Amino acid sequence: MTDNLEDRELDSSNAENENTGEKKQWWLRLYVAGQTTKSLAAFQNLKKICDEHLKGEYDIEVIDLLKNPQLAKGDQIVAIPTLVRNLPAPVKKIIGDLSNFDRVLVGLDIKEK
Repeated sequence: MTDNLEDRELDSSNAENENTGEKKQWWLRLYVAGQTTKSLAAFQNLKKICDEHLKGEYDIEVIDLLKNPQLAKGDQIVAIPTLVRNLPAPVKKIIGDLSNFDRVLVGLDIKEK
């Protein structure tokens, strides 16, 4: 794979809710450890989910714990890859490569159980 996670602190937009004029924003952090197959898969799966379900309403921040291990403490990361939804509240975490889209959608409260 040729994707470089370092260049993937991306995809923000200033989409506004058409009805209220308020910004509707999702702030997601993906914790990885280098560019492993699982890390790259997690990013690609997350990007696909966001593109399909959160069009223009999200920010993804990729945290490489090999470069910044101290950042794991703040979100209490115990496994990688881990996705942390910081906004909208409450904070939620999903561990794994995010390949089970239904589980991720339910975990992020995008889809009901």
